[in-house]
Amino acid sequence: MANTLSAGARFRKALEDSNPLQIVGTINAYHAMMATKVGHKAIYLSGGGVANASYGLPDLGMTSLNDVLEDVRRITAAVDTPLLVDIDTGWGGAFNIAKTVKDMTKAGAAAVHIEDQIAQKRCGHRPNKEIVSLEEMVDRVKAAVDARTDDDFFIIARTDAFQQDGLEAAVERAQACLEAGADGIFAEAVHTLDDYQAFSKGIGGRHLLANITEFGATPLFNKEELAAHGASMVLYPLSAFRAANQAALNVFEHILQDGDQKAVVDTMQTRMDLYDFLNYHDFEQKLDELFAQGKNK
Repeated sequence: MANTLSAGARFRKALEDSNPLQIVGTINAYHAMMATKVGHKAIYLSGGGVANASYGLPDLGMTSLNDVLEDVRRITAAVDTPLLVDIDTGWGGAFNIAKTVKDMTKAGAAAVHIEDQIAQKRCGHRPNKEIVSLEEMVDRVKAAVDARTDDDFFIIARTDAFQQDGLEAAVERAQACLEAGADGIFAEAVHTLDDYQAFSKGIGGRHLLANITEFGATPLFNKEELAAHGASMVLYPLSAFRAANQAALNVFEHILQDGDQKAVVDTMQTRMDLYDFLNYHDFEQKLDELFAQGKNK
């Protein structure tokens, strides 16, 4: 039976049913299918991941709205699991941000996060980030909120102010974004559990996202620790992507050095496991039925 809830409503239900809601990065439709099948209730598409995986570019704001939409459509066509999408700075001014939100909704996204870096953005865990004024960030949030065509579409305001200006300034920005209509706050590059607790207190216990990305400024806190310190969402943006990359590199090197892949076969997903995730046999059975019907005519 088809899911009658909108994507935004499915995201809100997953958030309501989870403490906290774990959101895993799925770099493509197949990863989304695997994450869904093992039981994840929400998935994520990273802007940096789109740049890296789909275009071979660094995460420096070099990809466009249409570049990201292409991957969004592929993922939402494959699974009903609600998808949170990184829309960077919204790709322009108020009209561009409005178009972004409308296009994301049409493409099947459930939620987005928009940030307060300048257009020439950097990865959130790199030095020398530049952020826009509080007023400009509030305008971005208002433009996104006003553009909603589905009241349940979930809008998260991301602030990079913590690393630049400290906790108090970051909380002030978060409060202003919530007043402008944001549904939640993405506090980037936070260092300690106490900082998350202070963030949560500062925003009155509203929805707070913790970004638990490897090799960054934030330690790999457990979901229970984060929930106890005010986080209602925990994001793992590129964990599977990094693991897949390292595995692929290992295979490439062994094939080149050994002349075959025998040494790494045990590290590979089997053909039958691939088929299981893709529901391959259901398609094959349907083909067999169609061929049988054709022969009987």
